[in-house]
Amino acid sequence: MTALCTVHTHSLLCDGKNTLEEMAWAAYEAGAVSFGASGHSHTEIPWDRGCVLPGDLTAYRAEVLRLREIYAGRMDVLLGIEWDACSPGVPQGFDYWIGSVHNLCGPEPGQWYAVDYDVEKLAEGCRELAGGDFVALAERYYDAVAEMASRNPTVLGHIDLITKFNAGNRLFDEEAPRYRRAALRALHAADPRETLLEINTGAVARGYRSAPYPAPFILREWRAMGGRIILTADAHSAEAVVYGYARAAALARAAGYDRCVLLTANGGVEISFNVCFA
Repeated sequence: MTALCTVHTHSLLCDGKNTLEEMAWAAYEAGAVSFGASGHSHTEIPWDRGCVLPGDLTAYRAEVLRLREIYAGRMDVLLGIEWDACSPGVPQGFDYWIGSVHNLCGPEPGQWYAVDYDVEKLAEGCRELAGGDFVALAERYYDAVAEMASRNPTVLGHIDLITKFNAGNRLFDEEAPRYRRAALRALHAADPRETLLEINTGAVARGYRSAPYPAPFILREWRAMGGRIILTADAHSAEAVVYGYARAAALARAAGYDRCVLLTANGGVEISFNVCFA
């Protein structure tokens, strides 16, 4: 690889396995032109404790800016954040932000239901929020994704995360028209002029899926909308910092893409896959 970026990354400051410095070094060693720190935004959700950034981001910002100085002239280091739909407020003062839905809010204050924690929590949410109908739960999930997409994040994170535990359609049929309509409604809430759609290899790296997010039908529709894509590893360890990019590019090519976007200190730069993988 001769040109790539890795801007969906997590460190020991949230739920990753390595320090930010180790993550940045791994990105540099892999030939990345830019490395972005995107720690999980703070929430008050019980199972998020120890897995998200603190409410005070002073130390996080300082560490990213320290790394920026270390790599100046060699690799861009970007200050980002992955903003959860259940986090209060809006992201401010970042080079970029990833908008994601990991949890659904219940009808009462303090009620949350996890989408990607484990199958048991997902099933609990299905019972409580959708009467046991997983497609109805997916519709509710995509309503939350649509709301997030309408806020124009720099990157829309793992849009179909609701499928994380659905290998072999074990929970619901991803071919079902209701399911696909809900996913496409959420996609159409995003502005392709403002937001990049990520092809995310993180669940493959961690053994949950055999293919990156999102599903091909979503990528094809985004292409038809004129939307652009970015390859991300959603890396939670240094060894996975650019995991599966060739596989992600193959998925993109099958949907009609011949290029992706690199996030750099100068903004988004489109680059041909032929250059990325020269």
